[in-house]
Amino acid sequence: MTDRRGGRDAVEGGARGDGVPDEAPSSHLLLPPRSGPGTADRSGPGGRPAADGGEEVRERGGALLSMALPGLPQLLAGRLLAGALALGSWTTCLLVGVIRWERVRAAWAGPVDHQLALATLVALGVGAWLWSLRDVQGRGSGSRDGAGESGVVVELQTGLRRNRVALAASLFIGGLYLVALLTPLLAPFDPTIQGDLLTRRLQGPSLEHLLGTDQYARDIFSRLLYGARVSLFIGLLAVGIAVGLGTLLGSVAGYLGGWVDALIMRGVDMVMAFPRLVLLIVVIALFQPSIFLIIAILGFTQWPHVTRIVRAEVLSVRQREFVEAGEALGYSRTRIIGRHILPNVLAPIVVAASLGVGDTIILEAVLSFLGLGIQPPTPSWGVMVAEGRNYMLGAWWISAAPGLAIVGVVLAFNLMGDGLRDVLDPRAGREGGGLHESA
Repeated sequence: MTDRRGGRDAVEGGARGDGVPDEAPSSHLLLPPRSGPGTADRSGPGGRPAADGGEEVRERGGALLSMALPGLPQLLAGRLLAGALALGSWTTCLLVGVIRWERVRAAWAGPVDHQLALATLVALGVGAWLWSLRDVQGRGSGSRDGAGESGVVVELQTGLRRNRVALAASLFIGGLYLVALLTPLLAPFDPTIQGDLLTRRLQGPSLEHLLGTDQYARDIFSRLLYGARVSLFIGLLAVGIAVGLGTLLGSVAGYLGGWVDALIMRGVDMVMAFPRLVLLIVVIALFQPSIFLIIAILGFTQWPHVTRIVRAEVLSVRQREFVEAGEALGYSRTRIIGRHILPNVLAPIVVAASLGVGDTIILEAVLSFLGLGIQPPTPSWGVMVAEGRNYMLGAWWISAAPGLAIVGVVLAFNLMGDGLRDVLDPRAGREGGGLHESA
């Protein structure tokens, strides 16, 4: 019989991701502690290091500097990435607020997307300001790096610093989603309003129209920004549906086994037996195309792949000691799956999701190009490519801009997915790779 105390220790270790108690991670992307070898151990009340007068002056100066220019103290301390992100976020908020002040002021009383853009702008600026200030104060009080962070966050931070291609791709994708949220404040023109067809039609790139105009005298750059909102968020939401459903079914099938496993996997085989693109075209052709229908169809046709991945990982994890200890202690199946199995299979889920977003964006562009996806005049990258196919010789920029955007975004997602696989896969064979030891 498994010792009850030992069983609890094994279960808690399994919830952390490796089945054994681990040490407190050191995962901060920022500076090492100020104290170095040979520094005297001076402790104040509560065990916190007692700072001398010069230390307090430096801490107060760093706090004041963070209040004025968030991220600058981190840059001066040599933490270039963290400081650049904080300072860039703060500077972006200031520039948008100054240059687009009229739109910012009217956004709160405007449509929902304008309100969301304003909320994003405020959250970005306040978040950068608070993070920089708390980071300076936390280091001054001797807080431990990485305290309270999960193993996945620790491994991602450490691994992405080593894989600069994946880090660059992740930052690029994060910047795209930020621009997509701020599009109502950034776009110079309305994407659906036609201009003067006699003088503005099919103009090439210029200072007024950075990417030119289309056959209806609409600004290509503005349509590209608004199209990014549609394509990026359709990909994200559809993959969210697929990952949620696939993770649920895969974990249940892998843990319970028996007739439940057989029933779920036969359903997976049935869905995968149909050609996905043909199935999408048939379903969308039977109903009126809309954004919500496209998201649902793309999500509910992608879950079998995630289900197979999760089931295979659960089959290997459920034989581990911490799972057997949880069963011996009488834990419910829901608790064992949710708290002790899923944290150990999170790595392949994250990789599958990052790679799936790129595939979904391509499928949405294909459907829109065929006229079965987003309908004009709503801008979408697939719609823009389709609208410019008859003007490839005389006005190549109409199709070239959205086409290059699709290629760049999908490439970024693929690079990020490959990098996450290298970081999170415990069988990658790299030093320090993986969230847990391979069984």
